[in-house]
Amino acid sequence: MPELPEVEVTRRGLAPHLEGHAVRAVVLRRGGLRWPFPPDLALRLDGRTIGLTGRRGKYLLIGFEHGTLIIHLGMSGHLRVLPAGTVAQKHDHFDMLVDGAEGPQVLRLTDPRRFGAVLWHDAGDGGVDNHLLLRGLGVEPLEDGFSGQLLYRETRTRGTAIKQVLMAGDIVVGVGNIYCSESLFRAGINPKTPARRIGPARYERLALAIREILAEAIVQGGSTLRDFIGVNGQTGYFQQSYFVYDRSGLPCRVCGAPVRQIKQGQRSTFYCVNCQK
Repeated sequence: MPELPEVEVTRRGLAPHLEGHAVRAVVLRRGGLRWPFPPDLALRLDGRTIGLTGRRGKYLLIGFEHGTLIIHLGMSGHLRVLPAGTVAQKHDHFDMLVDGAEGPQVLRLTDPRRFGAVLWHDAGDGGVDNHLLLRGLGVEPLEDGFSGQLLYRETRTRGTAIKQVLMAGDIVVGVGNIYCSESLFRAGINPKTPARRIGPARYERLALAIREILAEAIVQGGSTLRDFIGVNGQTGYFQQSYFVYDRSGLPCRVCGAPVRQIKQGQRSTFYCVNCQK
């Protein structure tokens, strides 16, 4: 599943093709994906000028004066900017034709497994953070509100393993499975440790590790393990820098001990028993 870095890489790639440009048409090739497409979406967007693009956790936000288009890439989705008239393929479900700086272009959502989403939040319903899917999300890990102090304060009554607490998304948003495993390794914290047993100093190290890992992944174009590609069709290469994720049985890059793999909340966790206490 595309995680925060992949969505941010996508947003940065889309911004110059979308911001300040007018929508000329919307094409929907099915009734919906994970949820139905918004009714009358083509009428809502036709002729409207796109404002700023944004991101909230793993949700891509495309702003208009009268509302926000919310896109989630699901398990296998990706967005590309293509020349107008590019023939759609089997899993191309959503097109938005835009007047680009160099002529008409198509923003196309491809989603083979159809777990993605294209939703609309009307400005009359308040800010986009009021949307049902966004209102319960925690702080953004790359913004000023995120800190070790926040993690410590919000986990005093949580006996759940720290890996699962981070991935729940209600304290900090967007730290998915890959980057959670890598951040816990860098901070030297065992993923099975109950969140309330971690002290302030260790949480400061963890917050710093999360910031560093996510920033490095964005610079490297995210991770391409199965389906993710960028807007221009290029793949990410952060997976070449993994210390523990998807390295079960291989030697730890620091101490040489075999990397272990366990299941937590039906997701695979990778860690080094020597480096992560």
